[in-house]
This record gives sequence, C-alpha cells and structure tokens, in this order.
Amino acid sequence: MKDSGKFVIQRHVRGEEVHWDLMLEAGEELETYRLSLPPEKLTKEKGPAVKIFEHPLRFLTYEGPVNQGKGNVEIAERGTYNVIHQRPGCTELELAGEILQGRFTLNHTGDEKGNFGPAHL
Repeated sequence: MKDSGKFVIQRHVRGEEVHWDLMLEAGEELETYRLSLPPEKLTKEKGPAVKIFEHPLRFLTYEGPVNQGKGNVEIAERGTYNVIHQRPGCTELELAGEILQGRFTLNHTGDEKGNFGPAHL
C-alpha cells in the first residue's frame, strides 16, 4: 500500500448475498478487503475485514455487472486516504470520503482476516 491515494467502497450484490468491498489505491492496483458492514455503520463500529485479491484501478469508478453477470456493484463511498501509521498487523488511515471522515484502523489478525473501523471507539 502506498502512503496516499484514492479509495472506494463498493456495495456488491450477488444473489441474496450483500457485502462491501473496500479498495485502496496501491500503485497499479487496488488492495481490496471484503467488509460485512456498510460505510454508514463503519462510522461508529468496527466490522470484519477479509483481504481478498487485488482489483484493477478501473474499479475506482466502475459500477455495473461483475462475475460474468452473476453479481452487480455500485459505489457506496469514495474519497482519498493517507496512511498515518503502519506497523505489522495494523494500518491507521486518515480517510476523506463522503461518509467516512477521520481516522480508521485496518487490523490484520492473521489468515487474511481482521477488522476495519474507527480508530478510537
């Protein structure tokens, strides 16, 4: 992950399943985490975050069908980020989005799992 860039959270619907994908601009790709909570809830609470495969930069603005038409994504949140502090297992970010503003942490608890939410609860 670089020190600053753009971010997006996409609402991803696949059949009855709904989740959100946090994507952070990281060079020529987007570092991506699957979230179970929408941006509105992440302003007040932490939720699970699972690192998944990187996405192409075009997903910063893409909305529409995915997974060969088996799902659909729409942008739920967007903005810019700065890395405030990074150490093994934890990244503190400053987000400047439409909904998410301020400091948030991305904690890695192992096996690509962790949580994401406000830095100070």
